[in-house]
Amino acid sequence: MSVLIINGSPRADGTVARILHIIEAETERRGCTASFIDAASLSFASCTGCMACRSKGACVLPHDDAHDIAEQVRQCDAIAVGTPVYWGGMSGDLKRLFDRLVYVLMDESPLGIPVPLHKGKRAVIAAACTTPFPFNVICGQTSGAFGALREILSSAGFAVKRRIAVPGTKGADKLTLHRERQAKKCAEALAAKAGVRRFGFCGRKMR
Repeated sequence: MSVLIINGSPRADGTVARILHIIEAETERRGCTASFIDAASLSFASCTGCMACRSKGACVLPHDDAHDIAEQVRQCDAIAVGTPVYWGGMSGDLKRLFDRLVYVLMDESPLGIPVPLHKGKRAVIAAACTTPFPFNVICGQTSGAFGALREILSSAGFAVKRRIAVPGTKGADKLTLHRERQAKKCAEALAAKAGVRRFGFCGRKMR
């Protein structure tokens, strides 16, 4: 079973990255294959809105990292996405990446109705912000990022099973034990699919 982990934070050792690395380690401990991607380290052009991918089923821009990530999304069995909160939403790098991945996430009916391409797959999401609780929710900070990510993943057919909100990160230099446990629960939720439906155990599909 393959788990794709996308870090939307430019901080390699920030709160979001730490959470996602725990998910990476825990899913691997459970026998899955995890791929960790730092969106900020990728090199790719922004979506031009040409809409050609709607009819062609592929991005027509010159090949770059976004094409490679699209193939990883296509092949993954589960996904974990994390982001710091920027202006009540996800980071710019992560948004640009998802803009380029539309064609691999969802199709479109002749009437323009979204057709999800990843039904049956699971997802977890994480968001962190400096705004303290409860204002991270009241002011639409982590809740805003969750809403945007849920819109993308749900439209693609992913079932979002768990989420982690980490408010008030200013000055924090490590995760609390509670957040570490939450991250491990997220990994458990992703890997659990292996024993429920399509897989006999992590790493081997049932025929």
